Parts: sequence; C-alpha cells; structure tokens
Amino acid sequence: MYEPNVVGDWQEYEEHAGLRVRVHRLEAAEPPRGRDDAAEGLTYFCVRVTIENRGARHSTIHLEDGQIDVRIGPDGESAFIDWRNSQFIEGFDVYPLRRATAVLYAAGPEAALSQVDVQIQLRVDDDWADRRLWAGGIGLLDGAVQPGAAREGLACQVSNFLRDQAEEGTA
Repeated sequence: MYEPNVVGDWQEYEEHAGLRVRVHRLEAAEPPRGRDDAAEGLTYFCVRVTIENRGARHSTIHLEDGQIDVRIGPDGESAFIDWRNSQFIEGFDVYPLRRATAVLYAAGPEAALSQVDVQIQLRVDDDWADRRLWAGGIGLLDGAVQPGAAREGLACQVSNFLRDQAEEGTA
C-alpha cells in the first residue's frame, strides 16, 4: 500500500498506462431513494469515485460492491454502505479522454465523520489493480472537529497570512 491520497487527488496506475482514479466530493448528503432503515440514527454522506482514461486504448472498468471499503473515525470502524442507493461501475468501457463515475452513499455516527478513509481496488479488463487509499473528512472547515485542529491547518495559515497582508495595505 502506498501513502494515502487526500480526497480530491488523482492517482495514476503505472500498470495500466493512462488510467487514473480520484475519490472526490466527500460531503454530507441524503440518498436519492430514501434512507435505509438500518441507518437509523446515523448521518449519511456521499463520495464519488471517478476513473479517467488518458491512454490510447479503451479499458473495461469494474468498480462494484466489495471493491470499495469506507472506514470512519479514529478507530477505522466500517461505515454503513447503502448499496441500494449507490451507483457502481460494472463492466463499462472507458474510451480515451472519457470518464466514468461511481457514487457511493454511506452513513456513520456524526462524530466519526471528521475522519473518513476510502480504499479502492479497481479491476481493469480482467486484472486487479493495486489498492489505493484516500483520506478526508466531513465538516473539517465547519468547526465540527476538535477546537483548533482545523484552525492550525495550512489553508487557515495561508488565509490568515493573506488577511494580515490586506490589513497592512489598507491602513
């Protein structure tokens, strides 16, 4: 397993020239066909997985249940996956300069959603690609995590720097 990617990053597959995958749009969202009764009391979220073909030939992509694992919280507990509302990629030919996207609905305790890990094992044609991991969270910028944790992040440091620079120029 390689170093985890951050949600939103593209990951290229060396063994399948031109193919790359991205886990993105990790956000709180209600499922389109209604909540599953087994998810009572849990908070739903949605994550998208996009496969892009930048190669010269088409590839048949499989990204189905069992090839996506979602873990939440500091202990890495399994999230509830709503298979009925999720949309997978089942034997789809992705031609050059084209994309295919899977949409996964999952749920977990709201307090655990500040830390979400998504592991993907893509099947290309009849070959299994290496597993890849993306890490992210929901509510990181909303102050939903521990006080001070998001404030000390790089984005916040840059924002504070720019605000300080703007204040100096207007004085």
